[in-house]
Amino acid sequence: MTQTNTIRVLVAKPGLDGHDRGAKVIARALRDAGMEVIYTGLRQTPEQIVEAAIQEDVDAIGLSILSGAHNFLFPKVVELLKKEGADDILVIGGGVIPDEDIPGLKEAGIAEIFTPGTPTSRIVEFIKENVKH
Repeated sequence: MTQTNTIRVLVAKPGLDGHDRGAKVIARALRDAGMEVIYTGLRQTPEQIVEAAIQEDVDAIGLSILSGAHNFLFPKVVELLKKEGADDILVIGGGVIPDEDIPGLKEAGIAEIFTPGTPTSRIVEFIKENVKH
């Protein structure tokens, strides 16, 4: 955590998604809740996301995906964080993710998955409760 105890969150769009409205809504909600938010923009590789997370000294990463590549891209981010010794960073995911894929993603190290329609207040609450201080 940073000196100010402000939670820092990196919001990222891994893969080839071309739509980021949902990610921007989440970023705004987190910012409104008093968090510092870094948004990486579209079409980020897992390597770019992890590099940005480490450089920005974030407490959490929020991954947003619509393309269906979540079963590959989300675990890859967790794997790279471990490799870099940064596995204390909370990783959450969201987007269009089938219910049957969620247990495998959690097993791979994603702390929580938020699907469309989840109130942003629930995401804010989850981050506040689960970031390691």
